[in-house]
Amino acid sequence: MADRRTYNVVILGVGFLFLFTAFTTCGNVEQTVVKSLQNSTFSGSGYHSLGIIYGVFSFSNLLAPTIVTVIGAKLTMFLSGLLYSGYIAVFIIPTTWSFYLTSVLIGMGAAMLWTAQGHFLVENSEASTINRNTGVFWALLQCSMLFGNLYIYLDWNGSTEISDSSRRNIFLFLLVASILGTLSFLVLRKSHHEEEMLSEEEGRSLLSTRAMYKNRANTALRDTKSEFRTILQLLKTKTILLLSPCMAYSGLELSFYSGVYGTCIGATTHFGDAAKGLIGISGIVVGIGEIVGGGFFGLLCKNSRFRRTSVVFLGMVVHFIASYLIFLNIPDDAPIVFETTTQKNPYLTPSVSIALLCSFLLGLGDSCFNTQLYSILGHVYAEQSTPAFAIFKFIQSVSAAMAFFYSGYLLLMWQLLLMVVLGFIGTLCFFVVERMDDFSVDLQEY
Repeated sequence: MADRRTYNVVILGVGFLFLFTAFTTCGNVEQTVVKSLQNSTFSGSGYHSLGIIYGVFSFSNLLAPTIVTVIGAKLTMFLSGLLYSGYIAVFIIPTTWSFYLTSVLIGMGAAMLWTAQGHFLVENSEASTINRNTGVFWALLQCSMLFGNLYIYLDWNGSTEISDSSRRNIFLFLLVASILGTLSFLVLRKSHHEEEMLSEEEGRSLLSTRAMYKNRANTALRDTKSEFRTILQLLKTKTILLLSPCMAYSGLELSFYSGVYGTCIGATTHFGDAAKGLIGISGIVVGIGEIVGGGFFGLLCKNSRFRRTSVVFLGMVVHFIASYLIFLNIPDDAPIVFETTTQKNPYLTPSVSIALLCSFLLGLGDSCFNTQLYSILGHVYAEQSTPAFAIFKFIQSVSAAMAFFYSGYLLLMWQLLLMVVLGFIGTLCFFVVERMDDFSVDLQEY
Protein backbone atom coordinates (compact mmCIF):
# COMPACT_ATOMS: atom_id res chain seq x y z
CA MET A 1 0.00 0.00 0.00
CA ALA A 2 2.81 2.38 0.88
CA ASP A 3 4.47 1.70 -2.48
CA ARG A 4 1.26 2.46 -4.36
CA ARG A 5 0.78 5.71 -2.47
CA THR A 6 4.37 6.80 -3.04
CA TYR A 7 3.98 5.96 -6.73
CA ASN A 8 0.83 8.08 -6.91
CA VAL A 9 2.45 11.07 -5.21
CA VAL A 10 5.47 10.97 -7.53
CA ILE A 11 3.33 10.61 -10.67
CA LEU A 12 1.07 13.42 -9.42
CA GLY A 13 4.12 15.67 -9.01
CA VAL A 14 5.50 14.73 -12.42
CA GLY A 15 2.12 15.45 -14.02
CA PHE A 16 2.02 18.91 -12.45
CA LEU A 17 5.68 19.45 -13.41
CA PHE A 18 4.86 18.96 -17.11
CA LEU A 19 1.53 20.77 -16.99
CA PHE A 20 2.89 23.85 -15.22
CA THR A 21 6.08 23.89 -17.24
CA ALA A 22 3.65 24.82 -20.01
CA PHE A 23 1.36 27.17 -18.08
CA THR A 24 3.89 29.13 -15.98
CA THR A 25 6.11 29.66 -19.02
CA CYS A 26 3.09 30.78 -21.01
CA GLY A 27 2.05 33.24 -18.29
CA ASN A 28 5.57 34.63 -18.09
CA VAL A 29 5.82 35.44 -21.81
CA GLU A 30 2.29 35.81 -23.14
CA GLN A 31 2.03 39.62 -22.93
CA THR A 32 5.33 39.88 -24.81
CA VAL A 33 4.09 37.34 -27.37
CA VAL A 34 0.77 39.15 -27.81
CA LYS A 35 2.53 42.48 -28.43
CA SER A 36 4.77 40.83 -31.03
CA LEU A 37 1.92 39.28 -33.04
CA GLN A 38 1.94 40.27 -36.69
CA ASN A 39 -1.83 39.94 -36.85
CA SER A 40 -4.00 43.01 -37.36
CA THR A 41 -7.20 41.12 -36.44
CA PHE A 42 -6.00 40.04 -32.97
CA SER A 43 -6.86 42.50 -30.19
CA GLY A 44 -6.33 40.44 -27.04
CA SER A 45 -4.26 41.37 -23.99
CA GLY A 46 -2.14 38.91 -22.05
CA TYR A 47 -2.82 40.86 -18.84
CA HIS A 48 -6.59 40.70 -19.40
CA SER A 49 -6.41 36.98 -20.15
CA LEU A 50 -4.55 36.26 -16.91
CA GLY A 51 -6.98 38.48 -15.03
CA ILE A 52 -9.91 36.48 -16.42
CA ILE A 53 -8.19 33.22 -15.48
CA TYR A 54 -7.69 34.21 -11.84
CA GLY A 55 -11.11 35.83 -11.58
CA VAL A 56 -12.94 32.75 -12.88
CA PHE A 57 -10.68 30.52 -10.77
CA SER A 58 -11.64 32.34 -7.56
CA PHE A 59 -15.39 31.83 -8.03
CA SER A 60 -15.15 28.34 -9.57
CA ASN A 61 -13.69 27.04 -6.30
CA LEU A 62 -17.25 27.02 -4.94
CA LEU A 63 -18.34 24.32 -7.41
CA ALA A 64 -15.09 22.39 -7.82
CA PRO A 65 -15.50 20.15 -4.71
CA THR A 66 -18.85 18.91 -6.03
CA ILE A 67 -17.35 17.94 -9.40
CA VAL A 68 -14.42 16.15 -7.76
CA THR A 69 -16.75 14.19 -5.49
CA VAL A 70 -19.01 13.10 -8.36
CA ILE A 71 -16.47 12.07 -11.03
CA GLY A 72 -13.38 11.47 -8.89
CA ALA A 73 -10.03 13.23 -8.54
CA LYS A 74 -8.24 11.31 -11.28
CA LEU A 75 -10.78 12.05 -14.04
CA THR A 76 -11.14 15.65 -12.84
CA MET A 77 -7.40 16.27 -13.17
CA PHE A 78 -7.37 14.70 -16.64
CA LEU A 79 -10.25 16.89 -17.87
CA SER A 80 -8.63 19.97 -16.32
CA GLY A 81 -5.37 19.13 -18.08
CA LEU A 82 -7.23 19.11 -21.41
CA LEU A 83 -8.47 22.66 -20.68
CA TYR A 84 -4.91 23.77 -19.90
CA SER A 85 -3.70 22.21 -23.15
CA GLY A 86 -6.44 24.00 -25.09
CA TYR A 87 -5.29 27.35 -23.72
CA ILE A 88 -1.69 26.67 -24.76
CA ALA A 89 -2.81 25.55 -28.23
CA VAL A 90 -4.55 28.89 -28.88
CA PHE A 91 -1.17 30.64 -29.13
CA ILE A 92 -0.18 28.50 -32.11
CA ILE A 93 -2.94 30.03 -34.26
CA PRO A 94 -4.22 32.94 -32.11
CA THR A 95 -7.68 34.48 -32.47
CA THR A 96 -9.22 36.93 -30.02
CA TRP A 97 -12.42 34.97 -29.35
CA SER A 98 -10.62 31.65 -28.67
CA PHE A 99 -8.02 33.42 -26.54
CA TYR A 100 -10.63 34.79 -24.13
CA LEU A 101 -12.89 31.73 -24.28
CA THR A 102 -10.06 29.42 -23.23
CA SER A 103 -9.12 31.95 -20.52
CA VAL A 104 -12.54 31.36 -18.96
CA LEU A 105 -12.28 27.59 -19.40
CA ILE A 106 -8.81 27.32 -17.89
CA GLY A 107 -9.98 29.36 -14.89
CA MET A 108 -12.66 26.72 -14.30
CA GLY A 109 -10.14 23.96 -14.96
CA ALA A 110 -7.66 25.42 -12.47
CA ALA A 111 -10.23 25.33 -9.67
CA MET A 112 -11.06 21.69 -10.43
CA LEU A 113 -7.39 20.75 -10.81
CA TRP A 114 -6.22 22.16 -7.49
CA THR A 115 -9.22 20.85 -5.58
CA ALA A 116 -8.65 17.39 -7.03
CA GLN A 117 -4.90 17.61 -6.33
CA GLY A 118 -5.49 18.36 -2.65
CA HIS A 119 -8.07 15.58 -2.37
CA PHE A 120 -5.83 13.04 -4.12
CA LEU A 121 -2.75 13.96 -2.10
CA VAL A 122 -4.62 13.51 1.19
CA GLU A 123 -6.12 10.20 0.00
CA ASN A 124 -2.61 8.88 -0.66
CA SER A 125 -1.06 10.09 2.60
CA GLU A 126 -1.16 9.26 6.27
CA ALA A 127 -0.34 11.42 9.27
CA SER A 128 3.23 10.12 9.20
CA THR A 129 3.74 10.74 5.46
CA ILE A 130 1.74 13.90 4.67
CA ASN A 131 4.69 16.26 5.21
CA ARG A 132 7.00 14.12 3.09
CA ASN A 133 4.44 13.73 0.32
CA THR A 134 3.64 17.44 0.28
CA GLY A 135 7.35 18.23 0.10
CA VAL A 136 7.89 15.83 -2.81
CA PHE A 137 4.93 17.25 -4.70
CA TRP A 138 5.88 20.92 -4.22
CA ALA A 139 9.53 20.27 -5.08
CA LEU A 140 8.48 18.74 -8.41
CA LEU A 141 5.95 21.52 -9.02
CA GLN A 142 8.45 24.34 -8.42
CA CYS A 143 10.85 22.77 -10.93
CA SER A 144 8.25 23.63 -13.58
CA MET A 145 9.60 27.18 -13.59
CA LEU A 146 12.99 26.00 -14.83
CA PHE A 147 12.61 24.00 -18.04
CA GLY A 148 10.15 26.03 -20.09
CA ASN A 149 11.91 29.29 -19.24
CA LEU A 150 15.24 27.74 -20.22
CA TYR A 151 13.75 26.99 -23.64
CA ILE A 152 12.61 30.63 -23.89
CA TYR A 153 16.13 31.86 -23.16
CA LEU A 154 17.77 29.54 -25.69
CA ASP A 155 15.28 30.40 -28.41
CA TRP A 156 14.85 34.15 -27.82
CA ASN A 157 18.36 35.17 -26.83
CA GLY A 158 19.58 37.73 -29.36
CA SER A 159 16.12 38.28 -30.86
CA THR A 160 14.58 41.76 -30.89
CA GLU A 161 11.18 40.53 -32.11
CA ILE A 162 9.29 37.26 -31.77
CA SER A 163 8.66 35.79 -35.21
CA ASP A 164 5.57 33.75 -36.01
CA SER A 165 7.67 30.62 -36.59
CA SER A 166 9.44 31.06 -33.24
CA ARG A 167 6.11 31.53 -31.47
CA ARG A 168 4.65 28.41 -33.06
CA ASN A 169 7.70 26.30 -32.17
CA ILE A 170 7.66 27.45 -28.55
CA PHE A 171 3.98 26.79 -28.02
CA LEU A 172 4.16 23.43 -29.79
CA PHE A 173 6.86 22.51 -27.27
CA LEU A 174 4.70 23.78 -24.40
CA LEU A 175 1.64 21.96 -25.80
CA VAL A 176 3.54 18.67 -25.87
CA ALA A 177 4.61 19.24 -22.24
CA SER A 178 1.01 20.02 -21.25
CA ILE A 179 -0.33 16.91 -23.00
CA LEU A 180 2.30 14.70 -21.34
CA GLY A 181 1.28 16.08 -17.95
CA THR A 182 -2.38 15.49 -18.73
CA LEU A 183 -1.80 11.90 -19.87
CA SER A 184 0.23 11.14 -16.75
CA PHE A 185 -2.94 11.53 -14.66
CA LEU A 186 -4.37 8.49 -16.43
CA VAL A 187 -1.70 6.20 -14.96
CA LEU A 188 -2.52 7.14 -11.38
CA ARG A 189 -3.75 4.17 -9.37
CA LYS A 190 -6.85 4.07 -7.25
CA SER A 191 -6.28 4.74 -3.57
CA HIS A 192 -7.36 2.26 -0.92
CA HIS A 193 -10.27 4.53 0.05
CA GLU A 194 -11.51 4.72 -3.55
CA GLU A 195 -11.37 0.94 -3.92
CA GLU A 196 -13.39 0.47 -0.74
CA MET A 197 -15.97 3.00 -1.92
CA LEU A 198 -16.26 1.36 -5.35
CA SER A 199 -16.54 -2.11 -3.82
CA GLU A 200 -19.31 -0.90 -1.53
CA GLU A 201 -21.18 0.69 -4.43
CA GLU A 202 -20.71 -2.33 -6.69
CA GLY A 203 -22.06 -4.53 -3.91
CA ARG A 204 -25.39 -2.76 -4.10
CA SER A 205 -26.71 -4.73 -7.06
CA LEU A 206 -30.01 -2.85 -7.12
CA LEU A 207 -28.31 0.51 -7.46
CA SER A 208 -27.87 1.52 -11.12
CA THR A 209 -24.88 3.50 -12.37
CA ARG A 210 -27.11 6.51 -12.94
CA ALA A 211 -28.50 6.31 -9.42
CA MET A 212 -25.00 5.85 -8.01
CA TYR A 213 -23.75 9.09 -9.57
CA LYS A 214 -26.94 10.87 -8.57
CA ASN A 215 -26.37 9.76 -4.98
CA ARG A 216 -22.78 11.04 -5.14
CA ALA A 217 -23.98 14.37 -6.54
CA ASN A 218 -26.57 14.83 -3.79
CA THR A 219 -23.98 14.05 -1.13
CA ALA A 220 -21.50 16.43 -2.72
CA LEU A 221 -24.07 19.24 -2.89
CA ARG A 222 -24.91 18.80 0.79
CA ASP A 223 -21.21 18.92 1.68
CA THR A 224 -20.69 22.00 -0.52
CA LYS A 225 -23.57 23.86 1.13
CA SER A 226 -22.21 22.98 4.56
CA GLU A 227 -18.71 24.12 3.60
CA PHE A 228 -20.05 27.38 2.15
CA ARG A 229 -21.83 28.14 5.42
CA THR A 230 -18.58 27.46 7.26
CA ILE A 231 -16.72 29.83 4.93
CA LEU A 232 -19.23 32.62 5.62
CA GLN A 233 -18.85 32.08 9.36
CA LEU A 234 -15.04 32.04 9.22
CA LEU A 235 -15.06 35.30 7.24
CA LYS A 236 -16.40 37.00 10.37
CA THR A 237 -13.53 35.88 12.61
CA LYS A 238 -10.81 38.30 13.65
CA THR A 239 -7.98 36.12 12.37
CA ILE A 240 -9.33 35.91 8.81
CA LEU A 241 -10.16 39.63 8.74
CA LEU A 242 -6.67 40.54 9.91
CA LEU A 243 -4.95 38.12 7.54
CA SER A 244 -6.96 39.31 4.52
CA PRO A 245 -4.52 42.16 3.61
CA CYS A 246 -1.64 39.67 3.69
CA MET A 247 -3.59 37.24 1.50
CA ALA A 248 -4.45 40.06 -0.91
CA TYR A 249 -0.80 41.09 -1.06
CA SER A 250 0.19 37.55 -2.00
CA GLY A 251 -2.14 37.91 -5.00
CA LEU A 252 -0.62 41.25 -6.08
CA GLU A 253 2.94 39.98 -6.00
CA LEU A 254 1.87 36.71 -7.66
CA SER A 255 0.59 38.67 -10.64
CA PHE A 256 3.71 40.84 -10.69
CA TYR A 257 6.37 38.13 -10.68
CA SER A 258 4.42 35.66 -12.84
CA GLY A 259 3.28 37.95 -15.63
CA VAL A 260 4.31 41.59 -15.30
CA TYR A 261 8.00 41.60 -14.39
CA GLY A 262 9.06 39.31 -17.24
CA THR A 263 7.18 41.57 -19.66
CA CYS A 264 8.99 44.62 -18.21
CA ILE A 265 12.41 43.01 -18.73
CA GLY A 266 11.56 41.98 -22.28
CA ALA A 267 10.40 45.52 -23.10
CA THR A 268 13.49 47.30 -21.70
CA THR A 269 15.27 48.83 -24.68
CA HIS A 270 18.56 49.19 -22.80
CA PHE A 271 19.01 45.41 -22.66
CA GLY A 272 19.24 45.33 -26.45
CA ASP A 273 19.16 41.98 -28.21
CA ALA A 274 19.37 40.13 -24.89
CA ALA A 275 16.05 41.52 -23.58
CA LYS A 276 13.70 38.81 -24.86
CA GLY A 277 16.00 35.98 -23.78
CA LEU A 278 16.24 37.51 -20.31
CA ILE A 279 12.52 36.83 -19.80
CA GLY A 280 13.34 33.12 -19.64
CA ILE A 281 16.33 33.60 -17.35
CA SER A 282 14.23 35.81 -15.06
CA GLY A 283 11.58 33.07 -14.79
CA ILE A 284 14.25 30.51 -13.91
CA VAL A 285 15.74 32.76 -11.22
CA VAL A 286 12.28 33.43 -9.74
CA GLY A 287 11.82 29.66 -9.57
CA ILE A 288 15.16 29.24 -7.81
CA GLY A 289 14.10 31.85 -5.26
CA GLU A 290 10.83 29.97 -4.70
CA ILE A 291 12.62 26.64 -4.30
CA VAL A 292 15.24 28.02 -1.90
CA GLY A 293 12.72 29.91 0.21
CA GLY A 294 10.07 27.19 0.20
CA GLY A 295 12.55 24.48 1.14
CA PHE A 296 14.35 26.46 3.81
CA PHE A 297 11.46 28.28 5.49
CA GLY A 298 8.99 25.44 5.01
CA LEU A 299 11.27 23.08 6.95
CA LEU A 300 12.67 25.59 9.44
CA CYS A 301 9.53 27.36 10.59
CA LYS A 302 6.98 24.88 11.86
CA ASN A 303 4.26 26.23 14.16
CA SER A 304 6.47 28.82 15.84
CA ARG A 305 5.02 32.29 16.29
CA PHE A 306 8.42 33.97 16.57
CA ARG A 307 9.78 32.24 13.50
CA ARG A 308 6.64 32.93 11.46
CA THR A 309 6.74 36.65 12.20
CA SER A 310 10.48 36.73 11.47
CA VAL A 311 10.03 35.07 8.08
CA VAL A 312 7.13 37.34 7.10
CA PHE A 313 9.15 40.39 8.13
CA LEU A 314 12.06 39.09 6.06
CA GLY A 315 9.70 38.61 3.10
CA MET A 316 8.50 42.20 3.43
CA VAL A 317 12.06 43.56 3.57
CA VAL A 318 13.15 41.40 0.62
CA HIS A 319 10.22 42.62 -1.49
CA PHE A 320 10.79 46.25 -0.49
CA ILE A 321 14.41 45.98 -1.62
CA ALA A 322 13.32 44.31 -4.86
CA SER A 323 10.67 46.99 -5.50
CA TYR A 324 13.15 49.83 -4.94
CA LEU A 325 15.77 48.26 -7.22
CA ILE A 326 13.16 47.58 -9.93
CA PHE A 327 11.99 51.20 -9.66
CA LEU A 328 15.57 52.39 -10.26
CA ASN A 329 16.52 49.78 -12.86
CA ILE A 330 13.47 49.33 -15.12
CA PRO A 331 11.82 52.06 -17.28
CA ASP A 332 8.54 53.34 -15.87
CA ASP A 333 6.57 52.58 -19.04
CA ALA A 334 7.81 48.97 -19.35
CA PRO A 335 4.50 47.27 -18.36
CA ILE A 336 2.25 49.39 -20.60
CA VAL A 337 4.07 50.01 -23.92
CA PHE A 338 2.00 49.00 -26.93
CA GLU A 339 5.07 48.05 -28.91
CA THR A 340 7.75 45.74 -27.57
CA THR A 341 10.29 48.37 -26.40
CA THR A 342 10.25 51.22 -23.88
CA GLN A 343 10.73 54.94 -24.46
CA LYS A 344 11.43 56.26 -20.97
CA ASN A 345 14.79 56.12 -19.18
CA PRO A 346 15.09 54.72 -15.63
CA TYR A 347 17.07 56.40 -12.86
CA LEU A 348 19.99 54.00 -13.31
CA THR A 349 21.47 52.49 -16.42
CA PRO A 350 19.56 49.17 -16.57
CA SER A 351 21.69 46.31 -15.31
CA VAL A 352 21.07 42.66 -16.12
CA SER A 353 22.60 41.63 -12.79
CA ILE A 354 20.25 43.87 -10.81
CA ALA A 355 17.25 42.71 -12.87
CA LEU A 356 18.01 39.04 -12.15
CA LEU A 357 18.76 39.77 -8.48
CA CYS A 358 15.27 41.27 -8.25
CA SER A 359 13.83 38.13 -9.88
CA PHE A 360 15.43 36.00 -7.16
CA LEU A 361 14.21 38.37 -4.42
CA LEU A 362 10.65 38.27 -5.80
CA GLY A 363 10.63 34.46 -5.67
CA LEU A 364 12.25 34.36 -2.24
CA GLY A 365 9.83 36.91 -0.77
CA ASP A 366 6.83 35.13 -2.27
CA SER A 367 7.88 31.89 -0.59
CA CYS A 368 8.23 33.73 2.75
CA PHE A 369 4.63 34.96 2.67
CA ASN A 370 3.02 31.81 1.29
CA THR A 371 4.75 29.28 3.55
CA GLN A 372 3.83 31.28 6.65
CA LEU A 373 0.24 31.91 5.55
CA TYR A 374 -0.17 28.15 5.08
CA SER A 375 1.48 27.57 8.45
CA ILE A 376 -0.67 29.99 10.45
CA LEU A 377 -3.94 28.94 8.79
CA GLY A 378 -3.14 25.27 9.36
CA HIS A 379 -2.34 26.03 13.00
CA VAL A 380 -5.33 28.24 13.82
CA TYR A 381 -7.94 26.39 11.78
CA ALA A 382 -6.77 22.80 12.11
CA GLU A 383 -10.38 21.59 12.30
CA GLN A 384 -11.65 23.88 9.51
CA SER A 385 -8.61 23.78 7.22
CA THR A 386 -10.51 23.27 3.94
CA PRO A 387 -12.77 26.36 4.20
CA ALA A 388 -9.88 28.42 5.63
CA PHE A 389 -7.63 27.63 2.68
CA ALA A 390 -10.56 28.19 0.30
CA ILE A 391 -10.86 31.73 1.69
CA PHE A 392 -7.12 32.24 1.23
CA LYS A 393 -7.22 31.11 -2.41
CA PHE A 394 -10.33 33.20 -3.09
CA ILE A 395 -8.84 36.43 -1.74
CA GLN A 396 -5.47 35.75 -3.40
CA SER A 397 -7.07 35.00 -6.78
CA VAL A 398 -9.40 38.03 -6.77
CA SER A 399 -6.45 40.25 -5.87
CA ALA A 400 -4.32 38.74 -8.66
CA ALA A 401 -7.16 39.18 -11.18
CA MET A 402 -7.54 42.87 -10.29
CA ALA A 403 -3.77 43.37 -10.52
CA PHE A 404 -3.59 41.86 -14.00
CA PHE A 405 -6.38 44.15 -15.22
CA TYR A 406 -4.66 47.34 -14.03
CA SER A 407 -1.15 46.17 -15.04
CA GLY A 408 -1.66 47.24 -18.64
CA TYR A 409 -2.61 50.80 -17.65
CA LEU A 410 -0.58 51.85 -14.58
CA LEU A 411 3.04 52.95 -14.81
CA LEU A 412 5.53 50.70 -13.06
CA MET A 413 6.11 53.08 -10.15
CA TRP A 414 2.41 53.05 -9.18
CA GLN A 415 2.24 49.26 -9.36
CA LEU A 416 5.28 48.99 -7.11
CA LEU A 417 3.87 51.58 -4.70
CA LEU A 418 0.60 49.65 -4.38
CA MET A 419 2.53 46.48 -3.56
CA VAL A 420 4.74 48.22 -1.00
CA VAL A 421 1.77 49.81 0.81
CA LEU A 422 -0.32 46.63 0.88
CA GLY A 423 2.76 44.56 1.80
CA PHE A 424 3.41 46.77 4.81
CA ILE A 425 -0.24 46.65 5.93
CA GLY A 426 -0.38 42.88 5.41
CA THR A 427 2.80 42.30 7.42
CA LEU A 428 1.55 44.53 10.24
CA CYS A 429 -1.74 42.63 10.38
CA PHE A 430 0.14 39.32 10.40
CA PHE A 431 2.09 40.53 13.45
CA VAL A 432 -1.17 41.48 15.21
CA VAL A 433 -2.59 38.00 14.62
CA GLU A 434 0.54 36.38 16.06
CA ARG A 435 0.34 38.65 19.12
CA MET A 436 -3.27 37.82 19.90
CA ASP A 437 -3.41 36.24 23.32
CA ASP A 438 -5.48 33.20 22.42
CA PHE A 439 -6.33 31.82 19.01
CA SER A 440 -9.29 30.04 20.52
CA VAL A 441 -11.20 33.35 20.57
CA ASP A 442 -11.87 32.89 16.86
CA LEU A 443 -12.87 29.28 17.25
CA GLN A 444 -15.32 30.26 20.01
CA GLU A 445 -16.77 32.95 17.74
CA TYR A 446 -17.12 30.33 15.02
